[in-house]
Amino acid sequence: MALSKKRIVVKVGTSTITNENGDINIRQLDHLCRALSAVENMGYDLVLVSSGAIAVGAGKMRLAQKPKDLGLKQAAAAVGQLELMHLYDKLFGEYGRLVGQILLSNEDVQNPERRENLTNTLNALLENHIIPIINENDSISHAEIESDKKLFSDNDMLSAVVAVFCEAAKLIILSDIDGLYDSNPKTNPDAKLISRVENIDEELRNRAGDSGSNRGTGGMITKMDAAELATSKGIDVLIINGQRPEQIYDILDKKIVGTLFVGKK
Repeated sequence: MALSKKRIVVKVGTSTITNENGDINIRQLDHLCRALSAVENMGYDLVLVSSGAIAVGAGKMRLAQKPKDLGLKQAAAAVGQLELMHLYDKLFGEYGRLVGQILLSNEDVQNPERRENLTNTLNALLENHIIPIINENDSISHAEIESDKKLFSDNDMLSAVVAVFCEAAKLIILSDIDGLYDSNPKTNPDAKLISRVENIDEELRNRAGDSGSNRGTGGMITKMDAAELATSKGIDVLIINGQRPEQIYDILDKKIVGTLFVGKK
């Protein structure tokens, strides 16, 4: 697979762009859009995989807690996706960038004809300097929401799948911590950040902790699953703190940031 050195996939999780009550963190979202606009303006092809639709929808619907019923989750996703894209369009527009929405289901990736159409759409958007914003189509698909047999275990895996089929050189996952630690930093103050991973083995997996947020669906394990898929195709995967999206500049300047999972050449 011939990777494009100028093509980057960035994944942002629910906990990065929302507050504890599920409302969108406007300041943080603006911070993210500003950094990504600068990266795109530097000549990179940028694809954004964004979570957050269900949490944002639940907040806008004034639900007391994250919905558990499938129908209500799908309703929240429909409401939240509209709100998310409205804000992305507005904020990226403030920095002179155009965006387009793509909602995926398993069939879009597994069916050869639909996969080809998806690839053509992505390439057309990128060639015209439009940032594709991708999410799973939660309002009609229950795959991410509740199925145990699913292609996208969550948007971490979705971002890896997207990185593979659009032949990106890098996948950057914005998390709620600085990267992968040798133990859980929330319970061990002496935990040390692992800056470089050449191989994902069982010992490394045992060090990965649970998700630190009740708003997202994934933890470090799902990020390692995504990294394992992407690195097997030669794609470098980085996990960095989503509260500091300007660290992406440092990554492009080849500085050591977060945790780098090295793509297998």
